[in-house]
Amino acid sequence: MSLAGFGRAQLEAMLVGLRPKLHRYAARMAGSTVDGEDIVQEAVVKALAAYDGGALVERPEQWLFRIAHNAAQDHLRRRQRERSRNTEADMTTMEDLSANSEARLAAATSLRTFMRLTPAQRSAVVLTDVLGLSLSETCEVTGATLAATKAALHRGRAELRALAARTDDVAMPKLDPEEERRLRRYVDLFNARDFDGVRRLIAEDVRVDVINRVRLTGKKEASIYFGNYDRLGDWALSLGFLDGQPAILIRNPQAGDAVRGFVLIDWRGEEVVRIRDFRHVAYCVENADIRPIAL
Repeated sequence: MSLAGFGRAQLEAMLVGLRPKLHRYAARMAGSTVDGEDIVQEAVVKALAAYDGGALVERPEQWLFRIAHNAAQDHLRRRQRERSRNTEADMTTMEDLSANSEARLAAATSLRTFMRLTPAQRSAVVLTDVLGLSLSETCEVTGATLAATKAALHRGRAELRALAARTDDVAMPKLDPEEERRLRRYVDLFNARDFDGVRRLIAEDVRVDVINRVRLTGKKEASIYFGNYDRLGDWALSLGFLDGQPAILIRNPQAGDAVRGFVLIDWRGEEVVRIRDFRHVAYCVENADIRPIAL
């Protein structure tokens, strides 16, 4: 299928359908559910801009993965520059796995574990073993040669097998006492539906991002966000960790208290300056390492 005669509405519909798969790839490349969503949003913007600019594309799905791959590479380069160090290792262990066990292992591997692979290995393993692309399709997405892709895939699979065999436990993160105090106050007010109390916590210039839905700026617009929650009864908030960072978990009391989303809060002193709500992106919850904190 070519984008010639391919309407913008069709492209937007394809992006909606592919978004969970694009996120599975981006989150594993970045080692973070939230960063993965940022990468997907960047890829969506770039894809629509390229379409509006008259891009000629023969295979739209591979083209979209290529854009997401490039956005992920850009993200990793920016993060590497910020950290000013390179921690990548040369992983040389070689093993063969059956196709089914490879897919099961890759799908079950945590995002943080994927970060212990090189970017080339992550790309090859995720595209082939998690998303089910062929070797030729993986080469098309990454721009690597068939030989380089085979080598990266072989080494990446072997490293995942070695990491999976380790039995060392990952320690439960700990909340900074001040961060916990602020978050618990926010959660308690929200659960009590004391939205006037919540509004007193937020800054005049607060930004609210309901991911994949709407962006609001300032206290007046933020009231729309709180009003929407006030009208719903399928939620309760609690504290936890998302990929190692403090988060507010959105639970569904009507479905066994299952986690249905999460909220990230940015503070300026005692004021909330940004709210990122991931209630409407279920695929983010599926890909995340979520750890509840006991009350």
